[in-house]
Amino acid sequence: MPNKNQIRAEDVQFRILRLLQENPASSQRGIAKTLDISLGGVNYCLNALVDKGFIKMRNFQEAKDKRKYVYLLTPKGIAEKTALTGRFLARKIREYEALKAEIETVREDMEAAAQEDGLR
Repeated sequence: MPNKNQIRAEDVQFRILRLLQENPASSQRGIAKTLDISLGGVNYCLNALVDKGFIKMRNFQEAKDKRKYVYLLTPKGIAEKTALTGRFLARKIREYEALKAEIETVREDMEAAAQEDGLR
């Protein structure tokens, strides 16, 4: 069973892969701002994704500033994104069901308290 740090890292990887698939020319600053994570965290994650073979970095040919990159998902990266999507969705459904049950319990408690107040 993964711990909280592993789950968070997996969520960040999922969100970055998803963002890059939609917009391969995203800057690291743009990714950091969009996902509300640090620039260093984005850089670390992108390097890890490159090391794992999930993305390739290419210089943006048309850019005057040759430090700009395009991040391309590899076939391995697309497969990993699909797997991450399934795990992410399953986790969020479990969280949703737990939250829904908690809301129902709180609602019942409020109704019971309101009835008690009405009887006093």
